[in-house]
Amino acid sequence: MNLKLSLVFFLFGYLSLLAQTKVSGYVFDENNDPVAYANVVFKGSSQGTITNEEGKFYMESEQTWEELIISFIGYQTQHIPLSKKINYNLEVVLKEEASQLDQVVIVSGKQPKKNNPAIDILRKIWEHKRHNGLRKFDHYEYSKYEKIEFDLNTIDSALTKNKIFKGMEFIFESVDTSNVTGKTYLPIFINESASNVYGDNVNKKEREELKGNKMSGFSNNQFILDFIKDLYSQYDVYDNYLKFFEKSFVSPLSKTGINTYNYVLADSAFIDNKWCYNIIYYPRRKNELTFKGDFWVNDSTFAIKKINMQASKSANINWVKDIYIEQDFDVLNDSVFLIKRDYFMSDFSFRKKEKARGVYGKRTTLYDNYVFDKPRKEDFYKEEVFEYNEDTYNRDDSFWDANRMETLSKDEKGVYKMLDTLQTVSKFKMLYGAATILASGYIELDKLNIDYGSIYSTFGFNEVEGIRIRGGARTYFGPNDPWRLEGFLAYGFRDEKMKYGISGKWLLNKENRFIISGGHRKDIEQIGASLTTSTDVLGRSLASSALFAKGTNDKLSNIELTSLAFELEPIKNIVFRLGADFRTLSSASPSFNLDYYTDDTYTEVASELKQFETALSVTYFPNRRMTGYGVERARANDNYATLFAQLSIGEKNLLDSDFDYKKIQFSYTQPWQLGGFGRLLTTVESGKTFGEVPLGLLSVVPGNQAYFSIYNTFSQLNYYEFITDTYVSAHMEHNFNGRLFSRIPWLRDLNLREIIGLRGVWGEISDANIALNASNVSYRAPSDKIYYEYSFGIGNIFKVFRIDFNFRGNYLENPDARDFGVTGTFGFYF
Repeated sequence: MNLKLSLVFFLFGYLSLLAQTKVSGYVFDENNDPVAYANVVFKGSSQGTITNEEGKFYMESEQTWEELIISFIGYQTQHIPLSKKINYNLEVVLKEEASQLDQVVIVSGKQPKKNNPAIDILRKIWEHKRHNGLRKFDHYEYSKYEKIEFDLNTIDSALTKNKIFKGMEFIFESVDTSNVTGKTYLPIFINESASNVYGDNVNKKEREELKGNKMSGFSNNQFILDFIKDLYSQYDVYDNYLKFFEKSFVSPLSKTGINTYNYVLADSAFIDNKWCYNIIYYPRRKNELTFKGDFWVNDSTFAIKKINMQASKSANINWVKDIYIEQDFDVLNDSVFLIKRDYFMSDFSFRKKEKARGVYGKRTTLYDNYVFDKPRKEDFYKEEVFEYNEDTYNRDDSFWDANRMETLSKDEKGVYKMLDTLQTVSKFKMLYGAATILASGYIELDKLNIDYGSIYSTFGFNEVEGIRIRGGARTYFGPNDPWRLEGFLAYGFRDEKMKYGISGKWLLNKENRFIISGGHRKDIEQIGASLTTSTDVLGRSLASSALFAKGTNDKLSNIELTSLAFELEPIKNIVFRLGADFRTLSSASPSFNLDYYTDDTYTEVASELKQFETALSVTYFPNRRMTGYGVERARANDNYATLFAQLSIGEKNLLDSDFDYKKIQFSYTQPWQLGGFGRLLTTVESGKTFGEVPLGLLSVVPGNQAYFSIYNTFSQLNYYEFITDTYVSAHMEHNFNGRLFSRIPWLRDLNLREIIGLRGVWGEISDANIALNASNVSYRAPSDKIYYEYSFGIGNIFKVFRIDFNFRGNYLENPDARDFGVTGTFGFYF
């Protein structure tokens, strides 16, 4: 028997045991055109869906249903008998209602904003928003169960026979079918968590206590899990914008929805003894970040009872073929509707074609045991968990039987066993290891508890070293290591010199995150690549290691640096750091020097700088979320601001240093989600140096001679073009996420994204510091007028490339001034 046919029979027989009724098909009109947004329901139930742009639908139910009802305004309702439990690929033709031909309402067209009953209901929803759900109460508590799952979809015989799965065929025993898309899928990862949530609407505080967590298969998955949770961040359908995949989608309940969506009042019915209206919505324009779907809303409280949202196929988002959301709300009493179930599914794929294979990411969240108006003390919301609790991640079956609000399917239960078995397969471990290397940049040497890397720093180039190779390693026992050592060796083939560095850090107190760190490095560096000095003693910028650069990149320095620092986080996201370092700087190139005068007559010159410096800094990261409990943690989100302030003091009497000085610096970086208008990133920096210091200790305005677009640098400035001891700079970059291009027909289908940038700096240099200069760098500062640049960029070219066209606004009279330049960058962005 044909293998594919055998597979079909097997799947149909197997899947019939999993659900009582499954149905899929297409809806057409009499002209054989697909009917989008038609209602499809099981007769006698509120279980239904709507067709997509191609007229396709899929539904399944755990109950047995004998009839399907398909309706559409202006067309005759069709009743389709279901003779079997599984009815796939039905073709339904809707006929226009003859008696209503003169007043047919076509749902696929633009709907009126005036005299539209659906929009009248929408306005009532806005009016009652504060009086629905958790917003109605000052304090709340509830239990939450969350299940996150990843599935390989579109399983067919071509995939099961692929050589990559040789020796792992047993994994295909767990194939299931999606109740949203009708595609076969194979669960490959599952995580469950149970927690208690406490909230205070008055002070806008919330705390979540994790009671249990269960992960399938792979070890050390917390970083992956937090990344997933950030992608699927919590959302409220009543909000104007819903953030997914770093994008802001317009909610169908948004106050701006009238300008974004078409609304149609389609039906009304009793749901849980509450009379509700059914409203269909779909986008007015293509390529915008919008949804299509329908919702049921109560006729008296105007609270949402059920809603489903499916991202538009044309939405300008990468690597995600489909997004589907379902929310169900429970009736607490006559006036309060509370969410009880939230289902989120996305289909990750390299292509958006219907038959393209991909990965489902699914999150199911259930809510129960609501308690209201039970206030908690303010300190309760400030408490933090500082220890990794193994018991939380090793709960027994009885715990999950008591806390799992929705039973796992047969296949979901089998995922745990299947993935445990999979880890014993050497071929799988090899594939998993390769993926880990690409993600982290490190090669794990498990037996030695050492990682080799970062592999992305292996090769570099500059005028002094020529081709540079670098190899590094770090200790790694696990993600929550209390201490870590790291080091590297590098060699330049032109200067024929070896460079090296070693650093270590130790977490002494987990509660206030008291960390001691230190290290030593001897290397070549482009100083002045940023206005604030990196705290990573092994750090190296692209300015000194880019493989390609504009102009000669020879203004490099030899640096020998020894550092020691103490770090403390007494309050969440407020980090204090006291550091001390001793550095020796000298020129690494015969065409460049850091010379300065050492006497009052300005006749004696020194070419080497030795300096001891202490620095006290405080950094505040409001709303930052971190992953891990060890000395190194990872960010779990990126939508928070950063405020930084530092006082640095140079001591001439310590370790035979050369200068006394004080420097103060401040910076503020803020990302702004501007809803449908995209994302704005802004940075403001300022600083001042008190005392007379040479070039190696001044604030060099960071130029960029690389071909890469580097935020917080000036693309049209050369290295050392502006030297300051007092400065203020500002950077702004706004990504419209395709909002403008989507309105241009011939550009719309390319899914390009427009980016604009504006950056400027003002600074000055004192006469005393100018007089001290004996280097071959002429001091110039943008003191007469603010130096500025602006740029226009096009992003999402082939989904991975961005190109920026940079324009210099003034100071064109400076030697070798570049009035125009092109930079680019690669990256994987949603």
